[in-house]
Amino acid sequence: MRLLPYLVPHKRNYTFIPCRNIVFGFNGIGFKMIEDYSDNKAYCFDDLGVEHIGRHYGKDCNVMGEILISRYEIFRQKQVLTHITTNLNAEELQEKYGERIRSRMREMFNLVAFGEKSRDKRK
Repeated sequence: MRLLPYLVPHKRNYTFIPCRNIVFGFNGIGFKMIEDYSDNKAYCFDDLGVEHIGRHYGKDCNVMGEILISRYEIFRQKQVLTHITTNLNAEELQEKYGERIRSRMREMFNLVAFGEKSRDKRK
């Protein structure tokens, strides 16, 4: 996310959090974790797609998929932005999260793609 300040230098009012951490939190406290990220704050979800399916008291949940659906509704109602980073391409995202969420991603996000051999932007 070191690249984001160059793309939108006037904005930096978002919280950066790895998707894995969100799922780990869900495994411990459950659906409140999804509610916590369904607020009016701007977030950057890092490394979308590497997280596992969440499990709380035997119930499986695609935690990031549910959060993205909630974030889409917030985006539509209040224009609150959500940023993501991922190493997955569009087809892989659709395979992991489904056509419904992929369709919402098309509306919510601007794609900035880098070639496979491009230098790591985290360094």
